[in-house]
Amino acid sequence: MHAILITEPGGPEALTWSEVPDPVPGEGEVLVEVAATAVNRADVSQRQGSYPPPPGAPEYPGLECSGTVAALGRGTEASGWSVGDRVCALLSGGGYAEKVAVPVGQLLPVPEGVSLEEAAALPEVSCTVWSNLVMTGRLTEGETVLIHGGGSGIGTFAIQFARSLGAHVAVTAGSDAKLERCRELGAQTTVNYRTEDFAERMREIGGADVVLDIMGGSYLDANLRSLKVGGRLVVIGLMGGRKAEADLGRMLVKRLSVHATTLRSRPREEKAAIVSGVLEQVWPLVQQGAIRPVVDRVLPMRNAAEAHRVMESSEHTGKILLTR
Repeated sequence: MHAILITEPGGPEALTWSEVPDPVPGEGEVLVEVAATAVNRADVSQRQGSYPPPPGAPEYPGLECSGTVAALGRGTEASGWSVGDRVCALLSGGGYAEKVAVPVGQLLPVPEGVSLEEAAALPEVSCTVWSNLVMTGRLTEGETVLIHGGGSGIGTFAIQFARSLGAHVAVTAGSDAKLERCRELGAQTTVNYRTEDFAERMREIGGADVVLDIMGGSYLDANLRSLKVGGRLVVIGLMGGRKAEADLGRMLVKRLSVHATTLRSRPREEKAAIVSGVLEQVWPLVQQGAIRPVVDRVLPMRNAAEAHRVMESSEHTGKILLTR
């Protein structure tokens, strides 16, 4: 088969479409013939050499895909999946390829009303958003959530999901065009982080119960100032650095909590539990049309370098897909 290899850590030019050995599904895995995959920030970090795949994962980038089941591995015969089934999948790596072996617990059916290609935009964002807003952030109806990077793949999905929970949704983004798209998706408070102080805006509306943060260190103090009493900060990215000082006095007085999570390196059992929760609580919303995949553009998989350039420029709104 062919896959995108990272020839050496570096820029997008390090991504090459190369012939590689076909994967063989192991115990508890199925082989998926890939139709499409999606680009995530983690793929960029892996290409740059700062985010290696976890042990046992394919070396190729790609944390999600859609396609059809091509073969069943040992121990999956009674799983309910059959050769030819249309699926999408949460991966630890390997999505930028023609085939990938997937733990059976990380498969999802393609939702009704969503094309096979579009389905590649769903697994990573749905699992990330559901696990962090529901499992960790405990977001409930009537609460306020602040979502950073509202125009990203995570952000566009999180807006729709949080609104489906009955939350008030505030977002930050770096352009008025992205903020307008966020409002179309349901965001009620929008902040241009280039020209406005998001912590001050949050104070004006009474603060946030939950902050979903992709920045890390550079946003820590402002995030804590944005939270109301009992608020929860959930950090899922470090685009703004790994380290920062925290005002523990503010945290004590406001009874704040800070959580930091990652999805890729979790054990299979934890990922399977998250996928099961998404299937039960999120997939019905997708099938009803309450949540739709937001796709910025679709490029051939062999043009992954161009997709990474778009990702790094932040020109996109929603997901960037790569197809066979």
